[in-house]
Amino acid sequence: MALYTTVVSLLNLLFTIINNAYPQITNGYNYYGSQSISMPVATLIIFFPIFILLMWLMEKNYKVEPEKKHLGIRRWLTYITLFIAGLTLAGDLVTVLYYFIDGQELTVGFLLKILSVFVVILTVFLYYISDIREKLSFRSRKIWALVSLIIIIASIVWGFVVLGSPWTRRQINYDMEKITALQNISSSVQGYYNNEGKLPQTVSDITSFNGASDYLNFTDEQTGKQYEYIKTGDTTFSVCADFNKKSTQENLTQSYVPVTINLTIHPAGHYCFKEVVFKTGDAYPQTYLAPTVVQ
Repeated sequence: MALYTTVVSLLNLLFTIINNAYPQITNGYNYYGSQSISMPVATLIIFFPIFILLMWLMEKNYKVEPEKKHLGIRRWLTYITLFIAGLTLAGDLVTVLYYFIDGQELTVGFLLKILSVFVVILTVFLYYISDIREKLSFRSRKIWALVSLIIIIASIVWGFVVLGSPWTRRQINYDMEKITALQNISSSVQGYYNNEGKLPQTVSDITSFNGASDYLNFTDEQTGKQYEYIKTGDTTFSVCADFNKKSTQENLTQSYVPVTINLTIHPAGHYCFKEVVFKTGDAYPQTYLAPTVVQ
């Protein structure tokens, strides 16, 4: 189980890195274009040493009681591992061949994922095929462990380079909280407009409307400052916050957009989202201009 957990976590880490280093081109918005690598990294840091320790204890025990090395359950577990590894390798190669024959685009990200699976699973396969054939010495086991450690450390370092350090992830998490807070404020402004037929003048009008203060958060937990709400017209307003990082896609226009439509695209620093409300049941205003997005 330590082996399987380590392999799955390593592949999960590599896939997340590749998805961010070589993002798939889509028409949708992908906030920050990233996923957290916290769980796979934490799992690797804990489970890989456990795996190495258990292997060392087993080999130490085999020297005292050699007959245990030939126990049926050990050999069956090894054969099952070889079977799964071999099946995965075959499936990996079939996938590449299928994409090639089908004429689909073999992107860099796709090929790197295939290569990651191939290298990781092939390493497991070669180790256990050598183990079942009793061709592993104490020195060779140390070499295998060292190579595996290098692969894992290199993957973790690559992950921090591509997705940022824990401090960077903390800043991004703060930014995501700001986005959620601004979305809630914007939705409350829309609700106020639908009910009152006009925009609230100040933040206090929003908080006093229909118990909105029970779920709205007007304070930036990171800076302690209040989020800004600015009425700019009869149907237009802005909500502002201070962001640590720019999102992957950046809004380069200053056009007003329907409420909460575009609250994910921003630069670093102080930024105001310009929005326009609309009556319930109405289509979005015809004057709405889609933001210019840079991939």
